[in-house]
Amino acid sequence: MSDTPPCTFVYKADPVRGAEWRGLFAELAPEVDFRIWPDVGDPARVRFLAAWQPPADLAAYTGLELLFSVGAGIDQFDLEALPAGLPLVRMVEPGIVGGMVEYATLAVLSIHRDWQTYAAQQRCEVWRALRVRPAASRRVGVLGLGVLGRAVLAQLRGLGFPCSAWSRSQHDVEGVDCYAGDAALPGFAARCDILVCLLPLTDETRGILNARLFERLPAGAALVHAGRGPHLVQQDLLDALDSGQLARAVLDVCDPEPLPPGHPYWEHPAIMLTPHIASMTQPDSAVRAVLENLRRHRAGEPLEGLVERRRGY
Repeated sequence: MSDTPPCTFVYKADPVRGAEWRGLFAELAPEVDFRIWPDVGDPARVRFLAAWQPPADLAAYTGLELLFSVGAGIDQFDLEALPAGLPLVRMVEPGIVGGMVEYATLAVLSIHRDWQTYAAQQRCEVWRALRVRPAASRRVGVLGLGVLGRAVLAQLRGLGFPCSAWSRSQHDVEGVDCYAGDAALPGFAARCDILVCLLPLTDETRGILNARLFERLPAGAALVHAGRGPHLVQQDLLDALDSGQLARAVLDVCDPEPLPPGHPYWEHPAIMLTPHIASMTQPDSAVRAVLENLRRHRAGEPLEGLVERRRGY
């Protein structure tokens, strides 16, 4: 029997989900010393860390080989404060992807089929039918062409919506009109009856949902925002809704979260709010994705979701 101690994996996030991770590691990788923060043992023995935010004493984890984000985004990390050579890995797992596809589809369909209008009519005891438009007449544009954006586009295309997408770099997606770079943003916006934001938060995308972009959308367009709160200039959205330039907004993210009492979004008749629940990491598929990346790490293979710090995602 080897005297080599097992490698230590520390989980630092929701302890309830951590308990599920512990059970899955015990079943699928019993050779790993799985711990839930703050019970880390000797920090110098920790080889792998999964966290929403790293511990304040990260410098004590001198043997750390990989840092995993427990979510799809990494904007909660201060990249400059992390050790330069430490790989940071986004969570790329089917549970997150499936949840976002469900949410974006629900939001787009609720706008397309006037669900918020009918809910308001019901409260007022109004029975009035609105014209039903085919999906083929409603153009949907997605900001962001990562794993989530591509999955959402595939679903919406399957429902018959004409789809386009914008990203900072050029991509080709079958059946989707792809735009890239700042110069292409106005042309993209002009063909979005429903705009879906799934961008990562970077210095370049902060505040991208602003008055200038809203003015380029067709009059009466709608917004679905499931990216990050700081993408949106809040007063610009209110102004666009109140002027009629935008007709509806479905927001899963805000800044701050939660919004303070009395914020105008709470009671605005054209805004639907959800509390950052569009997509959540599912323990079973997340643990399997992490274990696959551990296998790749040991084998010297490329990691799924490895962050390019220069790009910020």
